[in-house]
Amino acid sequence: MKKIFLFSLCAFLALPMMAQKKKPVTAKSTPALAKAENVTVEFIKNELYLFVNNKGKKDTIKLKSYSEPLKPATATITPFTAKGVKLHSVSWTENTVTQTPERTEDKTTTYTEIYNLATKGKAFSNAQTTTKIKEIQYLDKLKNASQTVEKNRSEGLIFMLTPQGDVNLKNKKEDRTLIYNASSNIYQDSKDLAKKK
Repeated sequence: MKKIFLFSLCAFLALPMMAQKKKPVTAKSTPALAKAENVTVEFIKNELYLFVNNKGKKDTIKLKSYSEPLKPATATITPFTAKGVKLHSVSWTENTVTQTPERTEDKTTTYTEIYNLATKGKAFSNAQTTTKIKEIQYLDKLKNASQTVEKNRSEGLIFMLTPQGDVNLKNKKEDRTLIYNASSNIYQDSKDLAKKK
């Protein structure tokens, strides 16, 4: 009887010690917003980063800092070659909605930056905003009759990348083509390059 009592006492005391073992802590990894080849775009602590994994070494380029309520909605990475140089186009969008009782604005801003990751230099940058506005307009002073009006407003230039690695920028008033200059690592207007020749 003593043996059974001692065995159950030892088992009773050992059980809490086994149950109190700490679980291994796993590192929280942030999911990448976009990934292509060895390049990822990640949103960490209100900042957007471009990470490049080079043979165990991780290079970092800070793309943008954000205030608390804002953060990027989507991101894409497009690798391409221009004038024999490997470049990466990084695009991300931000959405903000502003509402009042009589007006709603849904703003989408698309940022595009082109990087030469070998030199870690930015060759091009563009921001284009599209705003969808929906508002109530009253037809009389007493606000008895109203109509809902929808408008679209665009700011900036629409970005398009050609298969040759050139950049087309368009809006209602202008249409520009930018060509990559490998010696200066920037995109230059094709009209300016034609004047120099």
